Amino acid sequence: MNLDIITLELIKETLISIVKEMRVNLTRTAFSSIIYEGEDFSCVLMSPQGEIVAMPSGQDHPVHIIPVSWSVKSVNTKYGTDIHPGDVFLHNDPYTGGTHLNDIAMLFPVFVKGKPFLIPVIRAHWGDVGGMTPGSISGQVTEIYQEGVRIPAMRIISQGVENEAALELMFNNMRIPSERKGDFEAMLGACKTAGIRIQSAIDKFGHTKLGTAMDALLARSENRMRTAITQLSDGTYHYEAYLEGGQQQLRPIKVKVALTVAGDTVTVDFEGSSKQQAAPLNVGPGSTAVGVFTIIKSFLDPWGDVNQGALKPINVIAEEGSILNARLPAPAGGSNEIKYCVEAAVMGALSQAIDGQVSGDIKGGSNHLYVGGSDSIRNKSFIFYEYPAGGTGANALNDGNNACRAYQEGDITSIQPIESVENLYPLRVHNTILRSDSGGDGKTRGGLGVERRVEVLVDDTRLSVLADHCTIPPYGINGGGPGSPNQFTVLRNGVEIQPSSIPGKVTGFDLLHKDIVVMKSSGGGGCGNPLDRPMDSVLSDLSEGLITSITAANIYGVVLHDGDLDYQASVNKRKELRKNSPIIKTYPWHGDSDPAYRQCFMSARLLTRLSLREGDLIELYTEVGAPVRAWILSTKTQYDDGCYIEPDALDVLNIKSSGSSFWRLLHR
Repeated sequence: MNLDIITLELIKETLISIVKEMRVNLTRTAFSSIIYEGEDFSCVLMSPQGEIVAMPSGQDHPVHIIPVSWSVKSVNTKYGTDIHPGDVFLHNDPYTGGTHLNDIAMLFPVFVKGKPFLIPVIRAHWGDVGGMTPGSISGQVTEIYQEGVRIPAMRIISQGVENEAALELMFNNMRIPSERKGDFEAMLGACKTAGIRIQSAIDKFGHTKLGTAMDALLARSENRMRTAITQLSDGTYHYEAYLEGGQQQLRPIKVKVALTVAGDTVTVDFEGSSKQQAAPLNVGPGSTAVGVFTIIKSFLDPWGDVNQGALKPINVIAEEGSILNARLPAPAGGSNEIKYCVEAAVMGALSQAIDGQVSGDIKGGSNHLYVGGSDSIRNKSFIFYEYPAGGTGANALNDGNNACRAYQEGDITSIQPIESVENLYPLRVHNTILRSDSGGDGKTRGGLGVERRVEVLVDDTRLSVLADHCTIPPYGINGGGPGSPNQFTVLRNGVEIQPSSIPGKVTGFDLLHKDIVVMKSSGGGGCGNPLDRPMDSVLSDLSEGLITSITAANIYGVVLHDGDLDYQASVNKRKELRKNSPIIKTYPWHGDSDPAYRQCFMSARLLTRLSLREGDLIELYTEVGAPVRAWILSTKTQYDDGCYIEPDALDVLNIKSSGSSFWRLLHR
């Protein structure tokens, strides 16, 4: 059956409108503030084979949607043809298509002539699913059993009849079960309404025409993506990014990528990435695919429909037993942290294929922060869940955005509204402000992070945090600087204290009455040399409080005299800063090195001259593409005027055999 373009577009928008209505219904009926205020959920229409058919661009979160393909296949594997009208399934198992345990997927098959035709799916973040701490997600768990109730593909409603025993077992192992029950019913209601709307579309267009249109939409997206890929030069491009692991001291966790362009396909191979960890920094294969697809789609075909067709030219390879394809008992609370690290790695590799025309890195993962305990004011338990947004990365044409969700995320809130926080919980919000100087410097500047201070008004309360980019900051591109790292601390009696030995990895830290939880989210990476930023733009940033006068002078070379621009002094300052740019010679290292993370070898004499020491994290960068991060080791070398690094790192920097690059200290 051939369809004219008008009918095709009409059917597409009809399907998308069904998903949009699911979103509206859920936000209006959910019990948890993280859903109705935070909008931490996503909706989609799937084919019975597990293909993404329809979702609204820009609203739903890729990390929720793309793994649904694995969830559908998990249901099919378990139940086969034993699926009937009125059946409803739940799923959150990370190893077979879930993300982290808090994200509960509900699958609601809609039938035509006795066979599944479309499956409305909602994946929503439940505020608590059990586990060792309020909110279930925390930074120092070692196995998934500490993170809550794990739900394999499970038929929770059979031909319209609820499995009451399973529901009772599930809810009784979760904190604040009334909220969990309310969210379950809200999801079910939204799916039922979607089923009604699908039936109306079938009545209007006929199921044959609808099926033909869905196939055509997927084929169109696939063709668009294949055409975009052919514009890249064939070849293999390498990059690596790091997560912050360890228990008592930082131990980098590596995501290593080889991105191969061959004609109209892209293969992304993660061989060499870290093995799965006894820490909440693991994912199943579905979440790894999210990071790959999001970056490639965003930069190669941002305007095309988001459906399974666009994924078909992209192949993902992740070794089983690695952090990117983990197995029991690896915990997965930080699935979003892994996803963002995958995106950073893929973007670093892709930048080499498109001459640095990407953006700087963003603020890190979800920045999960939980304050939970007993609310003596309202005489009930409470769980406050925050995930503060940060700055987005700059690109060649535009500054990053301040304190907002990025292109990798859906249309969820940047931060919980103050009125909601203070109305629902025994907390007082002292401030919510932009974090000056947090955006990476550059010709175009990275967006700023946010600072928020929240006072605890009761005793018997605990803090848990699972965040990344707290010591390893978001990178800039094309010579731009990194954003400031995330910080999560507690202000107690005027003294700021670290609630854990590893920043951003907190589990059940006891809070006292009048403690103030301080959240400072990261800024995005900059793009280009900050000395090329127009002076007027620097003055504007300064007047708005986005940067300080010290940064204006020492980074951007803009000098003020009695509050006004001193143009000639600024010209001279910029010349001086360019002349003194920190350049280092780089040579290939052919000796032994630790495969767990990138190392940079220097002589003791050079370390002294540069005021560096063993264990420092530095960044090597050039004027094109993403930088290389490496940890310093002292060793005897042939030359005292430069550093030694493995040849593939020189490839990233586009340095042949040996050459020079810029460098900066990131963390000590």
